Amino acid sequence: MAGHPFFYEVRNEFYKDTQGVILVYDVGLKESFDALDSWLAEMKQELGPHGNMENIVFVVCANKVDCTKHRSVDESEGRLWAESRGFLYFETSAQTGEGINEMFQTFYSAIVDLCDNGGKRPMASMSVSFTKEQADTIRRIRSSKDSWDMLGVKPGATRDEVNKAYRKLAVLLHPDKCMAPGSEDAFKAVVNARTALLKNIK
Repeated sequence: MAGHPFFYEVRNEFYKDTQGVILVYDVGLKESFDALDSWLAEMKQELGPHGNMENIVFVVCANKVDCTKHRSVDESEGRLWAESRGFLYFETSAQTGEGINEMFQTFYSAIVDLCDNGGKRPMASMSVSFTKEQADTIRRIRSSKDSWDMLGVKPGATRDEVNKAYRKLAVLLHPDKCMAPGSEDAFKAVVNARTALLKNIK
């Protein structure tokens, strides 16, 4: 459905009895990615208190992946957003056709599975290989202002406080234990933050 507010009166008619939703954002336009939460909020509002979004197949398409020069939302950020909600995720290009067939085939197969399962998403398609805490921590690390903020310690913290914060994050995000998209980059960032802070603490 078109995203402009002008089309709201048309859009709201399509939410009832929805079995599948494709959420598309432009990888070169961060605002379109940030708007995904408001799309979900609108849908939840339209479904009302008796609507169940748990029984809808959601696919998130990171579109325009062919425009690599202008990419502002990386794959791990988009995948983390989608998978932390139990949604399917695809990198696509409407221009070149990349990922489009795979996305639609998976989407339709998931809807058929939903129908075959009495209108409920099969449990296998709802499983997430990481925790909400891991996803939230990766998001927090991505948006950190500096090394202090990344480790979650106040400027002027002692070596012991820095090491304690580091150990907690290292256990949570270690690539051998955490399968969340972006966990490896977050882990490396935490290691680098600790190293940088310890150089300046006597």
